[in-house]
Amino acid sequence: MQRVIDDKSEHCIPFLLSLLSAHQSRHPADPPPFFLGLNGVQGAGKTVLVSTLQETLRSPPYSLPLVTLSLDDLYLTHADQEALAQSHPDNPLLQHRGQPSTHDLALGEQVFASLREGRETAIPQYDKSAFAGKGDRVPKSNWEVVNAEGQKKVKVVIFEGWCVGFRAWDDETLRSKWEAAVRMKENDPEGYKGRLGHVKFEDVKAVNDALKKYDVLTEYVGWSLAFVEYLLILSRSQLDALIHMYAYSVRRVLKCMC
Repeated sequence: MQRVIDDKSEHCIPFLLSLLSAHQSRHPADPPPFFLGLNGVQGAGKTVLVSTLQETLRSPPYSLPLVTLSLDDLYLTHADQEALAQSHPDNPLLQHRGQPSTHDLALGEQVFASLREGRETAIPQYDKSAFAGKGDRVPKSNWEVVNAEGQKKVKVVIFEGWCVGFRAWDDETLRSKWEAAVRMKENDPEGYKGRLGHVKFEDVKAVNDALKKYDVLTEYVGWSLAFVEYLLILSRSQLDALIHMYAYSVRRVLKCMC
């Protein structure tokens, strides 16, 4: 079995605690929960990092009321995903879960708003093994409930997923990227390893257009600050994993690296 190594939490925990302290200083009276977004490609270590952060920060000496939510847990139900695929039979990007369009944004917005307001909140869960691997949402009766009577109010929300914080391209940029990928595929059919050059422009545009709606999870309407106030981005390389930390305040971006 491959050994799982956590080489990130020792850097992320002090950074997260410093951000939380600054957040609480900005809201000295009854601060709202601190939202942290985290993204990274498959294999970058999101699951290990989030699991470690949750276990460590919920335990002494920190004892933080913390909850984690994965973008994966917002996937459409099996029935809704099947309906989406059937309504776009010629778009290979929408035949299975994963791409923008395949998440329940209304559910995500509802959960985020409830957490922000400190109300009792059920945290969605998704079972990827259901329906022979096609997946389905876990029954709500099995979801973790936070902020219930007698519980401490959640102070930190960690939201992770491969495209958390992504922004859609404008149509001109999208077409330029797509045309470049098609040329690369045509010039080197054997060497081209990407996927973009193999799909039709309208199929890519459908996903890009859907991505625009995901802003609701990072810029919740009615709040001056982005709903996900800080975004950690994990990237992979052959040598190591770098942690890029982006701080979102209104529409300005502060980029840090550790």
